[in-house]
Amino acid sequence: MSGLTAPKGAFDTLPPDSARFLAVRDTLTAPLRRAGYGYVETPVFEHTEVFSRGVGESTDVVTKEMYTFADRGGRSLTLRPELTAGLMRAFIEHRLHDGALPVKLWTVGSAFRYERPQAGRYRHFTQVDMEALGVDDPALDAEVVALGVQGFRDLGLTDFELLLTSLGDATCRPQYRELLVAYLEKLDLDEETRRRAEINPLRVLDDKRPEVQAQLDDAPLMVDHLSDSTRAHYDAVRQHLTDLGVAWTEAPRLVRGLDYYTKTTFEFLHNGLGAQSAIGGGGRYDGLSAALGGPDVSGIGYAVGVDRTLLAVQAEGLDIGATARVQAFVVPLGAEAKRLAVRLVAQLRAAGISADTVYGDRGLKGSMKAADRSGASHVVVVGERDLVAGVGQVKDMRTGEQRAVPVGELFDTVRASVGK
Repeated sequence: MSGLTAPKGAFDTLPPDSARFLAVRDTLTAPLRRAGYGYVETPVFEHTEVFSRGVGESTDVVTKEMYTFADRGGRSLTLRPELTAGLMRAFIEHRLHDGALPVKLWTVGSAFRYERPQAGRYRHFTQVDMEALGVDDPALDAEVVALGVQGFRDLGLTDFELLLTSLGDATCRPQYRELLVAYLEKLDLDEETRRRAEINPLRVLDDKRPEVQAQLDDAPLMVDHLSDSTRAHYDAVRQHLTDLGVAWTEAPRLVRGLDYYTKTTFEFLHNGLGAQSAIGGGGRYDGLSAALGGPDVSGIGYAVGVDRTLLAVQAEGLDIGATARVQAFVVPLGAEAKRLAVRLVAQLRAAGISADTVYGDRGLKGSMKAADRSGASHVVVVGERDLVAGVGQVKDMRTGEQRAVPVGELFDTVRASVGK
């Protein structure tokens, strides 16, 4: 067992870094809770067709990156490579569309993709995901985008950028598709890329290989071929974002890595992360519910990588989540003092104060080292002589001041002191 390590492309998040991870996760989700989005838990694995039909047969996610396996009943299951398709499956299965619309949901959890591990990109990662389902309204698109921006602002991030475009809809995509297919037919593409183009030619625009990108300079762009209604929708989204004080960069070549996007599409980049600069993104997906066998209702949402946002926080040198692990630490010396310590720690925790004590047979010197490592602002030392006198020693670790406090007043004294 001594040679076991985490699988390639996976990693462990451990204290004290885990405090920063939690702080980033909770800060990203706070704007969603304030906006009335409800929390959802979905399985970490789904029937494979949820992703093949939802994410898209032509995507790298489906063709190359999914962890798919047969269970003991012979059913094909897949570890979720993203969270939206599974959440939409739950929306359909539980008929949430029968209630008031839009249905506003958020979730957070692990996702898995088999890809080459590199800086800031792993095979196991954590995403915050949100969706607003059932209403096609440019103001709702703007709300979704603005909530993502707010999460980054609340973290203190300043060096991030919002890319924005429109990928059209069923009224204009077919005509644009014909133009793009005709353009791609003239290019020098390998057979695999041509097969991908037959399924969804937009995917070719997302190809990162230099030899492909070099041939796309004059490729037609969807944003130049929007229908009147889709153009009006996009104009309204941008006006609402302006009203909300959200700045963006027009990105007419932006193609997200999943097939279900229509109309408003966006991505968040951070300039301190090098080549792998994306920290999140999303868009509208008005055909996803129908593709999964549900009602033909609209939807919009985004996913933000917690791990990647933490890298952005570190790149800007922000001190997120670096707070003391506990506020109060109790050092007992002797069996009777240990009983008092256990009771006092439990009382403090019940009152909402983070507290801890020393475990094992340690002397005063070792116990005080543990107290110091805990980061507590106040330490209570109770020795045998203190018990005889009916007191405990309360020390303020910030000032070094120490005073004797009657045992019956220790709880109230510490509770009042840690808040100062």
